[in-house]
Amino acid sequence: MENNTQIKDIWFDEERIFMRDHADNIYSRPLEAFPLLLDATEKQRLAYDIDPQGDAVRWPEIDEDIHISSFLEQKEPNEDNEIARIFRRFPQLNVSEVARQMGINKSLLSKYIYGIKTPSEHRRLEIKRALHTLGEELMTV
Repeated sequence: MENNTQIKDIWFDEERIFMRDHADNIYSRPLEAFPLLLDATEKQRLAYDIDPQGDAVRWPEIDEDIHISSFLEQKEPNEDNEIARIFRRFPQLNVSEVARQMGINKSLLSKYIYGIKTPSEHRRLEIKRALHTLGEELMTV
C-alpha cells in the first residue's frame, strides 16, 4: 500500500463490503470479517464517516471502525474450521450469549466462527468448554 492511498467511498452487496481509493482501485472483504456490519441494517451500513486522513472508516451508530489496511488483506475466511462446524451443526446457538458466557466480545467469537481469525488452542478449548457447560445445563431441564 502506498502511503498516499486514501479511501474515496464504501459500498456493500449482500456478502461483501467494497472500498474504492482515490486512484479508483477497488478492494473488497467478506462481511463476515466485520460481524457488526454483517448484522447492521442497510441504513446503519450507509451511515459512515471517512476520517480526515482518508485511511479509516467509522460507523458511529454501531461503534465499528475499519482501517484501510483491512481491505488489503488477501486472506479469505476459512469457514471449514472446527468452531464454524459446531455453530453450523447447532444453528440455534446464540453467538452473543455464548460470547457473553465466555467473557469475550461477540465480534471476536464471530470472527472465529467465520474463519477470519484462528483461535489459539487454549481459546478453542475455552469455546468448547463453554458449549459443554451449556449442554450440561440443558440436560438438567
